Parts: sequence; C-alpha cells; structure tokens
Amino acid sequence: MSENPSEVASHVSPSTATALIGDPSKFGRVADDGTVYVKTPTGERAVGSYPGKSADEALAYFVRKFESVASEVALLGDRIRTGAMVPSDAHDAVNKLRDQIHHINAVGDLQALVASVDQLPALIENYRADYEAKKAAAKAEKEAKRAEALSLKERIVSEAESLTHSEEWKKASEKLKSLLDEWKKAPRLDKKADAELWKRFSSSRNKFDKRRRTHFAKLAEVQKEVSSVKQGIVDAAEKLAESTDWANTAKKYKALMDQWKSAGRGKHSEDTKLWNRFKTAQDKFFAAKNADLEKREGSMAENLAKREELLPRIEALVPFDNLDKVKKEFRELMNEWSKIGITKREVRAAMDKRIDKIANSIKQAEEEKWRKSDPAAKARAQDVVDQLKKAIAGYESAAQKAHAAGNAKKAQEASDAAEARKIWLIEAERNLAEYN
Repeated sequence: MSENPSEVASHVSPSTATALIGDPSKFGRVADDGTVYVKTPTGERAVGSYPGKSADEALAYFVRKFESVASEVALLGDRIRTGAMVPSDAHDAVNKLRDQIHHINAVGDLQALVASVDQLPALIENYRADYEAKKAAAKAEKEAKRAEALSLKERIVSEAESLTHSEEWKKASEKLKSLLDEWKKAPRLDKKADAELWKRFSSSRNKFDKRRRTHFAKLAEVQKEVSSVKQGIVDAAEKLAESTDWANTAKKYKALMDQWKSAGRGKHSEDTKLWNRFKTAQDKFFAAKNADLEKREGSMAENLAKREELLPRIEALVPFDNLDKVKKEFRELMNEWSKIGITKREVRAAMDKRIDKIANSIKQAEEEKWRKSDPAAKARAQDVVDQLKKAIAGYESAAQKAHAAGNAKKAQEASDAAEARKIWLIEAERNLAEYN
C-alpha cells in the first residue's frame, strides 16, 4: 500500500461531490483475500488492499480517497465560479485532475467524477468574462492607486522645489522634514518613476540645505563682529557706572544705547549676556543719579523755604527815604540771598524778577540822587562795579575749584552766586556809565 489512510482522510473536505458515492457496495467490493475492487462500466479493477482491517474499513478507506479527489473537483469549480483563477491556470488544473482520475485507486462513481471534470472547461469559458472584468477592475484600481501615488509624490516634489530659494529658514526646514515624512509614507511607484521623482526631491532639499548652511555661516561671522562691537560698548558702560558727572554721563549712556541699537543683532545667548551687563551698569549709574537728585530736591526745597522767608524782607525795603541805608541793607540781604543754595530754575526765575524790581527802584533812586549830588557818586559807582567784578571772579574761581574737587553742590552754589552778581554788575556798570 502506497499511502497512509489517516493522512488521506485528513485532506478530505466536505463537498456535494460526496453524493457521487451513495452506497459504497454499489461501486466497489472487497474480495476474500482483502483486495479491494472498483466497479466500472467496463468491469472491475483492483485498486489495492488494507491489511489488518475489516472489509468495511478497507472499502471505506478507498471511498475516502475518492471523496478527496471529488472535493478537489468541487473546490476547483467554486474557484472558477468566483473568478479566483486565471483561465489558463484553471485549464491546467482540469488536465491535472483528469490525469489524476485516470490513475486513481479509489472506490466511487469514477464515470460520474470524470463527467464532472469534463464540465469544467465549459464552466471556465462561462466565467471568463467575470474573470476578465475582475482583472480589468483590479488593473484599473492598481492604475488609480498609481495615479494617486504619482500625484501625491509630484505634489511633494513640487512643494520641495518651491522652497529651494526660501529664506524662511526654520519654517522651510520644518516643511521639508514634513514632506520627507510624507514621501516615506507614500506608496511606491515603479522603480524608474520613483527614482526620477526622488532625484528632484533630494536635489531641492540639498540646494536649500546648502543655502541655509551658507546663510548661517555668514550670520555667525556677522554675529561675531556684532558681539565684538557690543563688548566694547559694555566695557565703556561699566567704566561710567561710578561717574557722578550726571549730565554728561547721562548723555554718554544715551550715545552708547544708540550705538547698541545700530550695532545689529548678535548671537541670542551672547546678546542677552552682554545686554544684562550693559543694563546693570546703566541701572547702577542712574540709580545713583536719581538718589542724588532726590537729595538735591530735598535741599532745593529747604533753599526755597529760606528764599521765601528772605524775599519779603527784601521787598519791604521799598519804598524808602534813606537811599544809602537801603542800599546797604539791600547788599546785606542780597549777600545773604546769594549764600542760599540752588533752587529750581523756574521758581528762582520768578523770585529774581521780584528782586530785580527792588533793585530797579534803588537804581532809579540812585540816578535821581546823582542828579542832585556831587561827582563823588561816580567813585562809589566805580567801587560797586569793582566789588562786583571781584566778587564774581572770586565765586567763579571757587566754582572751578569745587568742580575740580568733585563737589558739584558747592560748585553750583558758587556759580549761582556769580551769576546773581553778574546781574547786579550789569546794573552797576549801567549806573557807572551815567557818569561818563
């Protein structure tokens, strides 16, 4: 026996072809010696034996072999009907089954089985149109998918090419990365089409990347130069941080800020570091300046109170009867006035106008007295001019010395005193001129 019965049985599938068997004894028998025969229209034919088994078991074994082939016939018919087989392959399968049945050692209606196989070629032709339709549909679907994939990749390539000359470096880089991810996920085309499109896509990416690297290399050089310039600005700012020359230094800081703005942008991290140093130095200076201003404003408030107390006494000199007495008192009061420190300019100007009014009254009285007195008044007028000049020179010298010593307050007070006497000097010189 050439085959294991259990192995054959395991391959048998249920099929309507099993109905060809009917009563096994109708198509086969077992002889007394255990030989199994199949009955055919032309007579009996020995198909084998099944030693050690009963006649019914032996006959059932060869029936299962028949059922196995009958199932193959039925399965082939189902595949033809569903269009699952290429017609040429189906014909090859039919021929193979015919040959298999011709040499089969099995028990069943072999004539009917052959007839079933003979019906298959006509079935193939009946379902050829369905197969061709499915084949065409599959081809159309494949072509549609290819067209879709081609359109997708052409769009990806086109977008990449449009970014080749972009200068939006970050945005374009992110977009190209996104396009690359799209390309990787896109369906494959034929080798030639894929290669051509990839070449265009890769070329666009390389061109952009080369431009980007060149740009940032140049930018790095520029940033290096900018950082060098800003380093110099910061060094200058830090040297000025301790200055008490408020007005001039404030102007210098403004100039340094203008230089900073015109220097351009450096590397972000370096710019931030240098800017923090610049701002620290600047803030230190202006904090000291503001503190000094607050102190001066407090002092000016005190000086204003003193002037407000003194001014009514000066104005009370007018009207007068004794010119010499008034002049002496006026000089004494003005000397006291000049010793008072600085006051806000706008407030001081209004007060000076009130004092000028008193000074003019005294001057007019002097002029009147001159008309009525002897020429000795000229000498007195000259003396006033000389004293004022001397006083002005003294205060100006004191202001210079105080400034050189770094005492801004004292320098300002001396300068104010000199300026006040210059006003009086103008009037004194005018008075003296009347004697010439």
